[in-house]
Amino acid sequence: MTTPEDRERAQQELLFCEKILAKGGLNVLLETLADASSVEAWSHYPKGDVFDAGTGAQWYYHAHVPAFDGVEHGHFHCFVRPDGKDGPVHHLVAVGVDAHGRLHRLFTVNQWVVGDTWLDAEGTIALLPRFDVQMPKPSYLVNRWLSAVLRRYEDEIAGLIRERDRVLQAHEPAGDIEAREDRSLEVTSALPLQPPV
Repeated sequence: MTTPEDRERAQQELLFCEKILAKGGLNVLLETLADASSVEAWSHYPKGDVFDAGTGAQWYYHAHVPAFDGVEHGHFHCFVRPDGKDGPVHHLVAVGVDAHGRLHRLFTVNQWVVGDTWLDAEGTIALLPRFDVQMPKPSYLVNRWLSAVLRRYEDEIAGLIRERDRVLQAHEPAGDIEAREDRSLEVTSALPLQPPV
């Protein structure tokens, strides 16, 4: 997976993005929602999502009401489309942030939550290095920050994805449905984070 040097470079990049945004009185959350006249629960921001055709990386931000734990404002859902925009989409991880855009948690979700094309843990983990968003809009700094978060925490995310599969394998849903379709199981693994310093 990632080397200590890779992790350090990613940490420096995400801190750099936060520092530049802060110089303008912004943070990743304010910058992500800059074009939104209001924030509605479940809506995708930016509208139409962000997709980098060069890498297949895709993301959107949304918030839930009420907030997950009273701290998390919302989260960035991160995907990869390895065969391009019209190909299958695979969810990697969600990156939760607080109301100030600070890292709060990383987590995986059950398949029904995002309706992606299912890949087992090792297939999903193999896609993590492809999440590299190099797009000018909606914000180059947010795109680079989110890419850096996934690089910085790649090993932890790989662990969360493996835990996702263990949880789903052990889950026994009520009724005649598969574990990946059981709406009583939403978050399959999570890791609380402290903002990097």
